Amino acid sequence: MTTLILLRHGRSTANTAGVLAGRTPGVELDDRGREQAAAVVDRLAALPIASVVTSPLERCRQTVAPLAAARGLEPVVEDDLAEVDYGAWTGRKITDLIKEDLWKVVQAHPSAATFPDGESLAGMQARSVAAVRRHVARVRAEHGEDAIVLACSHGDVIKAILADALASHLDNFQRIVVDTCSVSVVTYTELRPFVARMNEQSGDVASLVPKPKPAEGEEQPVNASDAVVGGSTNA
Repeated sequence: MTTLILLRHGRSTANTAGVLAGRTPGVELDDRGREQAAAVVDRLAALPIASVVTSPLERCRQTVAPLAAARGLEPVVEDDLAEVDYGAWTGRKITDLIKEDLWKVVQAHPSAATFPDGESLAGMQARSVAAVRRHVARVRAEHGEDAIVLACSHGDVIKAILADALASHLDNFQRIVVDTCSVSVVTYTELRPFVARMNEQSGDVASLVPKPKPAEGEEQPVNASDAVVGGSTNA
């Protein structure tokens, strides 16, 4: 069972300006965003993170920088975790975009939405899910089954990854909330993923710390991923 921590970047200058930043270069964290990024170091201090992966955009790289420095890790830049390519919508005011017919499609039927001169939301989900699964497999091979990998990305990207982990259609992904610098957690097992946290902003991560393996002959503790068909481990 390998754990993936999905960290959304801290608050950016575009978040407060009300524009769709997309892949616009030079969009950085604002003062609040830098405070959020610094706080991540203590929030996740108890977790033995084996690898840090990040979108190539500045706001994500700035968000993981304090954590990576504290852990002595070199962030792995993953292009497939970049923000949605919003094409001609990039840089436009949200208040203007909500008047577009496509806005309704993006909100109610996102699996059918393709941005003008940009990418489709379905394409974004396919490449981002494939990316996190590649890195989970890499970290598992390098550090063992119980390793933890952190990936920093963007709101729509993280929502799409969570929808996949929940076995929910992409058309439902707008129901998921992912705030700036929030943590969502997915554990990947051989058969299926389990969503352990969503939009978490507190510092309580104790339950995510890998439990020591029992000595030979000791009884294996029940794991949440060992749920029985048609029943519950919480009986």
